[in-house]
Amino acid sequence: MKTLSLQTSYDTKLNNATYDALKAFQLNTINSDTSDLTNSKLRDIEASANTFFNSIASNFNMAGYNQDILAEYVPALVYTMYDGYYIYSQYTNTLDDTNQNKVTVLDENNEQKEIVGSDAELSNPSNPQYLDTTYQQGERLSGIKPYVFYSCRYQYNGNDFVITYSLDNYITIQGQIEGKWVNDGGYLLDNVGSNGTTYRNIQIEQSEELKECIDDTKTEYTYLKINGVKYYKDTDGTWFSLLNGTKYKQPNFKDQSDAGKRYYKEAKEFKDRIIGKYGLSDLTANKAVDENGNLLMALDEEGNSTNKPKFGTDKIFDFGDMSRTSIEDPNSNFNQHRLEVIRYSIEKNLSIAIANYNKFSGADANFQMPKLKEDEWEKIMNNVSIISFLQGLNIGGKIYNGYSIITNNKNQEVVNEDSIYMVTNDGQYHRANDNDLVGNNNIVQGVLNIDFERKSKVEETTGTKYFVPKQYNKEAITGCYTSIVNQNNVNATDNFYKYIAEKGGVLAQKYFTALGRERYGLYKTNVDPEKAKAEFLQPQ
Repeated sequence: MKTLSLQTSYDTKLNNATYDALKAFQLNTINSDTSDLTNSKLRDIEASANTFFNSIASNFNMAGYNQDILAEYVPALVYTMYDGYYIYSQYTNTLDDTNQNKVTVLDENNEQKEIVGSDAELSNPSNPQYLDTTYQQGERLSGIKPYVFYSCRYQYNGNDFVITYSLDNYITIQGQIEGKWVNDGGYLLDNVGSNGTTYRNIQIEQSEELKECIDDTKTEYTYLKINGVKYYKDTDGTWFSLLNGTKYKQPNFKDQSDAGKRYYKEAKEFKDRIIGKYGLSDLTANKAVDENGNLLMALDEEGNSTNKPKFGTDKIFDFGDMSRTSIEDPNSNFNQHRLEVIRYSIEKNLSIAIANYNKFSGADANFQMPKLKEDEWEKIMNNVSIISFLQGLNIGGKIYNGYSIITNNKNQEVVNEDSIYMVTNDGQYHRANDNDLVGNNNIVQGVLNIDFERKSKVEETTGTKYFVPKQYNKEAITGCYTSIVNQNNVNATDNFYKYIAEKGGVLAQKYFTALGRERYGLYKTNVDPEKAKAEFLQPQ
């Protein structure tokens, strides 16, 4: 009983620390103008990891563990992002030992001289020309390992390419197809009408005006969101972007956004390229290979090959229509394969990271990858999340081997189907599946949920000011009590596309327009920012 009580207590402490880490990541990204950029994202994750270790030390302080001791029992933290993930763990620093560098130093006579050597040579203390560098060869460090994409390689009919998946229906294709190099990406959708004007027989708004506040003055600015960056129209008619509270002048953009229409139009064009130009409509999951070109096979519980394809034999690009399963539906072959690839990638690399931790840790414990439950994988593969591990602590009758999974659907990384809230003309916002929205003609606009989160702005004279970007008639928009707070007036659905289309009306038009607009505006690594901006510029 004492052991079970202690295990429950440790589970709670680990959950609390992981929640604190995710909350720190969420707050940093919401209040950052650059949170979609790689260097800023790394900074936010470093801050989140520090929050985790500070929190877990605080939670375990009464148990007699300090931060340095507890760090030895945390083999890994995993941060799942939009199209890949970071693993925060220990690693051996390996410096370059091939490229030769010229370094100018002062000799014993205080005269300049040049020395030549690789990073590994110049940082080796046994080298007569040793430099006192920041990093040492073979040094054991803790930090963020390189980003791992949710990617899978395929080979068939002479084609050799990689598909990178994401937490929604966006993919990137890179490699040799039909003897030509391909580097393409887009959203996968069925049921799109001509030129992106309709989706599932619902008319998409061709343009819409977007407005929000950037401080506590309640002044609303027209804005566009392009590749993760918001551009605002100033009161004098010029445009600017914000970076750490400072305005930077930008070229003049269009006053109204047609991003919603562009999302559906480009998705239809991407589908046509996959079927026609690339001829991938017959691609099946059993064409997946590893980094060495060997077919990926399923393994039994003992790790032996079953001689069965790892991901089955179904067609991946199972384009359909509303009369049957559409490719964007949760139960489509594409989505099932997408989830399998994400899970395989995380399991494989996380198992290696935890197994390797046994070489680094000073703790007397055997660190190993625990078996996560199916519902836990479901959360991980559909949301930005943090997975934390705490292993090897003695709790009396057994050794503690715990993990925690905390997810977050309010971030700038991904726009899920339930991330769109609907604003009505009574100054409230609702979940899209709120029963009161069915047949409601008073819906004003669909808005991304994080735009209702409070933001802060620091000023030298007045200090920190708080504000909510979205206003209605210069008043704060409040959350509907029955759908946002209590959530007792929402219609349960596992397929938002089908649910919203069936309800139709203003709800469907506003929702699908907003979903397209917000997804189109997400930051993506393979998008040329200047080219993306050019699409929205005012004609000269």
